[in-house]
Amino acid sequence: MRPVYAVSGGVSKFARARPDLDFRGMVKEAYDYALTDLHLTPQHAREIVDGTICSYFSDHFTRQLKAGSMVQDYLGLCPKPGKRIEGGGATGGLAVQSGWEAVASGRFDICVVYGFETMSRVNTWKGNEFIALASDTNFDYPVGGFYSGYYAMMVVRHMKEFGTTVEQMALVSVKNHRNALHNPYAQKRREITIEDVRRAEMVAWPLTMLDICVMSDGAAVLILCSEDGLNTLHRATGRTPLPAKITGVGGGLDAMRMADRPHGEVILLPHERPEDYRGLKYPGVHSFRAGRTAAKAAYQMAGITNPLEELDFIELHDAYTSSEIQTYEDMGLCRYGEGGKFVEGGMPFMPAVDYGVHFPEQGRIPINPSGGLIACGHPVGATGIMQGVFALWQLQGSIRAHFGSDVLQVKNARRGAIHSHAGTGTYVVISILERGD
Repeated sequence: MRPVYAVSGGVSKFARARPDLDFRGMVKEAYDYALTDLHLTPQHAREIVDGTICSYFSDHFTRQLKAGSMVQDYLGLCPKPGKRIEGGGATGGLAVQSGWEAVASGRFDICVVYGFETMSRVNTWKGNEFIALASDTNFDYPVGGFYSGYYAMMVVRHMKEFGTTVEQMALVSVKNHRNALHNPYAQKRREITIEDVRRAEMVAWPLTMLDICVMSDGAAVLILCSEDGLNTLHRATGRTPLPAKITGVGGGLDAMRMADRPHGEVILLPHERPEDYRGLKYPGVHSFRAGRTAAKAAYQMAGITNPLEELDFIELHDAYTSSEIQTYEDMGLCRYGEGGKFVEGGMPFMPAVDYGVHFPEQGRIPINPSGGLIACGHPVGATGIMQGVFALWQLQGSIRAHFGSDVLQVKNARRGAIHSHAGTGTYVVISILERGD
């Protein structure tokens, strides 16, 4: 298995709608940015790229099958090989891992991973229906299942079991929206308070409109390569980009229907003990077993024994403020049941940003410094790749160059994680990236 490096990336502006561009144009916008950052011409790219991985969640939004073939042609990368990846909300993160597999296996030396979604092409109610089709359409969907309802149910159980509060959830929204003020790619750049979150329109109690991510148009591109690929880039451009090495990948899959998920012992991470969770019904509907499985595999591969001490930042899948709190626990940043207190203490906030709230431990491990899905937006096929691009820029120390400000730069970042999540925790993938030499 060969080492794999992320070397460049680009993100289109995420927005409620991009009527100026179709899905091909948005991907090309991000792709051209990635090439420019590498000082690579499109002609050189056509010569040295070995293949592509395409990521988009739903054919319904574009009303176009095999859209990846159209994108690859538009980028000028035919007749190179390419394939499409789909896995619900985890689609982008799965695509990054598929690109990693293609390079690690020796099939490709330079791989372009790209993803997109054009969700504005349908009404919001129809978009929610399409998204709900990623639940079990024989059991959940016919009885009125939709994701905000599912996540409301899960967090109500979390509140009952562990005492999590709506104010703690609102802090996640305050954090991510305030971070996004400094991210020019983000869809929702707003300064809000806990009171704003709670006064917002109720969707499914206790989740309001400001607890939930929004549908978006957008695209992202991440370029991965082997050591031979790095040498090829150097010959083509006379430059060697500062890479980020992908040192760990993990994934987990669980039953689509939560009622089918068996209870058992907590899957322990290296820094945990069985007595930490004596009497806990696991996973219940308050935790994501697939997330814990993905974390354990990624940490083991990357040699991480305590993520709170050994990760410098995380870009994670915060489709809901509640799911960000649940993911703190699944990833072992705190014990199960302590996610609310974790955010209340300020640990996942940026150290240099004023959130209008005093925190005793602000900035210990920034979570979603970009603003996450809640504030950046969630064009599903692009989201996990967007996380990879932002993680690369953090590790390169180049946030100022791409954002126009270094407010969101995690100082001396050496190792970060990206996390993608599908369904009700049905499919979760986590990848670990480290600053290259």
